[in-house]
Amino acid sequence: MALTVGLYAPNMHAGASAHGAALIARLAESLGYDSLWVADHVVLPSPRIESSPMAPDDPLLDPIVALSYFAARTSRIGLATGCVVLPQRNPLVLAKQLASVDVLSDGRLIFGAAVGYLEPELRAVGVPMAGRGARTDEYLRAITSLWYDESPVFQGEYVSFDGVDAHPRPVQRPVPIVVGGHSAAAFRRALTYADEWFGYLLGLRATAERLDALRAAADGFDRPPLRISVCPARRLNPEIVASYAELGVDRLVIAPPVGLPLDELEAFVEQNAPERLGATARR
Repeated sequence: MALTVGLYAPNMHAGASAHGAALIARLAESLGYDSLWVADHVVLPSPRIESSPMAPDDPLLDPIVALSYFAARTSRIGLATGCVVLPQRNPLVLAKQLASVDVLSDGRLIFGAAVGYLEPELRAVGVPMAGRGARTDEYLRAITSLWYDESPVFQGEYVSFDGVDAHPRPVQRPVPIVVGGHSAAAFRRALTYADEWFGYLLGLRATAERLDALRAAADGFDRPPLRISVCPARRLNPEIVASYAELGVDRLVIAPPVGLPLDELEAFVEQNAPERLGATARR
């Protein structure tokens, strides 16, 4: 089976400490997980609202800082933003940060981006909900210009620059780009800019429906098929993992139950190791 397994949100709760983050990252690498996927929220609504995935006092490390920490404490495992809320980040600053992670990790960065959906969070950092999709598209183009163009230049509605440059460039050429989201716009964005699509908390039926819609959206795009990563919305066993693989999923990014203490999080990571699930282990 070619399907691999990544670990979601090692920068949250029990992972949001120096000891916890290092322990879980090293454990995941030793067990053959192929990637660590860090979550992103700059701020959270307080008091919590229905659409918020977390309480305002839930600990969550900054994703770029966390990836830098993981890079220093591992040697092989992929380091993914899963997904950074792109419209609320300055694209030039983010391009510099991500390139630095790729350099310091010897080319292990996976850049996952999404448009975001929490209006109080976006408003707090000065970004309106309206236009966030177009802003995300521009930011993706601007970031890749800074990474790959000999003389970077970009003129858009939300970001413009010329006569500037930024080094070091990423080690990887290109850095794998992942777009998350379940909407038609997210599918178009993935097909236009990305190498991979990420679906969050999907069971088998929902995964099949999203992949059918994604394949339909791909008509008219002259490009290789997208890789598919899915964060499953159910407990896994080898039979269920095989079912995801049969649907065309390339990677499962497993999410531990929210708020586990460190010893239980460690046990969860061990119990869901790729080889125990019948998946391909990265060594």
